[in-house]
Amino acid sequence: MKTKKILLGILLVGSTSFLSAQVVVGGEQMFEKKNIVENAVNSKDHTTLVAAVKAAGLVETLQGDGPFTVFAPTNDAFENLPEGTVETLLKKENKGKLTAVLTYHVVAGNYDFKAIAKLIKKGGGKATLKTVQGGKLVAMMNGEHNIMIKDENGGKANVTISDVKQSNGVIHVIDAVVLPKS
Repeated sequence: MKTKKILLGILLVGSTSFLSAQVVVGGEQMFEKKNIVENAVNSKDHTTLVAAVKAAGLVETLQGDGPFTVFAPTNDAFENLPEGTVETLLKKENKGKLTAVLTYHVVAGNYDFKAIAKLIKKGGGKATLKTVQGGKLVAMMNGEHNIMIKDENGGKANVTISDVKQSNGVIHVIDAVVLPKS
């Protein structure tokens, strides 16, 4: 009987730690075995981003092997852009601009919170990350447990959820859209 209680206790502790390792984004659980697109389409907080990725024709790319580090702006982040910006970017004739904005949020490689924090420390408080678009993002600490990224125009975004692990990289949810130099 005592052995059964010990085993039950181990199972309960094990399942609790397993559940706590799962990340919820936009009200939905994210799964490490799914790729960036497969998880993003389930997040209620990223419907604008998903629509933009589809409009730019980047679905296949972000389903690829990667690895990719994606700084994923929320719907609220897109809503904070000047009025009409999202609608303008989603027009077919602006596909190039939309692609540039979206790929500016992607860094080749798998950079979790620890890896970025290490780069920031190594860089004396700042780390420059080259984006897939070709531009640069500067990462810096904003408190002990938060990373902030700054775009080439001086715009800043805080990472609100970090280390959403994917089969082909990692997503960090951000609270603002970062923009490449225009």
